[in-house]
Amino acid sequence: MIPSVRPEPRHRGTTWRVAALVAAVGIATVILVRPARRATEPAAAIELACAAGLREPVEKVIARYAAEEGVGVGVQFGGSGSLVNQILLRRAGDLLLLADDSGLDALAAAELLGETFPVGEQQAVLIVRDGNPKGVTGVADLLRPEIRTALGNPDQVAIGRVARQALDAAGGWAALEQAVKDRGVFQPTVAEVVTAVALGAVDAGVVWKSNAVDDERLEIVAAAELEAARAPIVLCVLTTAGAPTAALKFARYLTARDRGLEDFAADHYSTIDGDAWADPPELTFYCGSVNRRAVESVVAAFEAREGAKVITVYNGCGILTGQMRAIAEWQQGRGFPDAYMACDRYYLDDVGSLFQDDVDVSETEVVIAVPKGNPRGIRSIRDLSAPGLRLAIGQPKQCTIGVLTRQLLEAEKMLDSVMPNVVTETCSSALLLPMVTSKAVDAAFVYESDAGQMRDQIDMVRISVAEALAVQPLAIARSSSNKWLARRFMQAVAHARGEFEAAGFRWRMDGDPDRRRKDETPDVPTAGGGP
Repeated sequence: MIPSVRPEPRHRGTTWRVAALVAAVGIATVILVRPARRATEPAAAIELACAAGLREPVEKVIARYAAEEGVGVGVQFGGSGSLVNQILLRRAGDLLLLADDSGLDALAAAELLGETFPVGEQQAVLIVRDGNPKGVTGVADLLRPEIRTALGNPDQVAIGRVARQALDAAGGWAALEQAVKDRGVFQPTVAEVVTAVALGAVDAGVVWKSNAVDDERLEIVAAAELEAARAPIVLCVLTTAGAPTAALKFARYLTARDRGLEDFAADHYSTIDGDAWADPPELTFYCGSVNRRAVESVVAAFEAREGAKVITVYNGCGILTGQMRAIAEWQQGRGFPDAYMACDRYYLDDVGSLFQDDVDVSETEVVIAVPKGNPRGIRSIRDLSAPGLRLAIGQPKQCTIGVLTRQLLEAEKMLDSVMPNVVTETCSSALLLPMVTSKAVDAAFVYESDAGQMRDQIDMVRISVAEALAVQPLAIARSSSNKWLARRFMQAVAHARGEFEAAGFRWRMDGDPDRRRKDETPDVPTAGGGP
């Protein structure tokens, strides 16, 4: 059973009077619950503002975290809307756990929203006292003149907003709103709606299913109008967090499938399939060599902020994808990377069935690099067939630059005439430019992003054909047991435009990568299915 907040009648009356007074002056009501700390309890290292309806599982998670990690978490309960408004006003706080996502845009616009952690989903239901003494059979009965109804205030609490949205879509909100104004009550928290119905102060109410399903004082009445009344539970790390790494650690704990989500599931919440708990968490990241200059600083910053370890493997994409196929075939996926950033989509598509979420991050062009001054007078691909010219290219079975070079030559019908001048094929794009700067070769096909870093030693010859474009995608593996950590890494890359442009890439990623997934199922909370 999920006990609800049950203040004594005199306290309840005081709460209602204070709520009315505060509403009259336009200030949000927030419930601050801060029990006296026992001598054995750890001092609070971080502060959590939490939707009041989530109190039961959250208090369990906080107690478990303190016992296992020796770290206290201070908690403040209130309506989701009230908490958002308070944070917007004060511009302070570490973590915010919301019963819906309606406040995220405002927090983002105010530059207060950091990382977000999906937790699960809630379903709104119609409740009456046990035995249903007034014979309520659905939402329509709430309009009967003898029925008193309690709803969450839509301006303060998520359950009110979700109920309003669902009933407005069904065409019944306006009449119900008036009935509540006339003879019911709008409450600032879902817990107070539960209490009002359980104590008989009202005859019916709309609450989250998890708040009522095990409460023997209550009975759930089927209501078709509320079937679509669902809302995601979201945990936010705020940009004002004084210790963001500590805040992220608790966020990972609360959303771990073998830690905090167990407590939410036990209290009848529909939860996501979260990552397994680990401290520190590890992420294996395969990365094509061309991306290294842009990515290294992003990886270092992510490790420092998240408190995670990123095991990064840089190499030619042909070598990396060969390793992936071998791991998938011979090791049943053990050791397979969690994320992969290719030098071009060619080598992501090559292993596309092993990955789900992907976004195009950046692009660069293939150019011809020649020693400074261009002593051989190379102006186009056709000049590369000149007798005696020494050319370096990438090995197409080992690296993307090799594949793109071959595609370029085939598109220009120059493959047969140019290949006799190839004196070396490298396993990685990173090995091509040193051959040009040392004048071991007269020319090489390289990435513009690489060549741009060595303008004082080489010249570039541009190739104006579509096949000269390389697009760098970032993807998350289907087999990863750390998908949510990998998605936060993807978000870190999404905020690294400056690093990529400084490394010579053109930026392609626009907006939130989470909105552009091939597989949308991770966004849907599930009881047992993986993302």
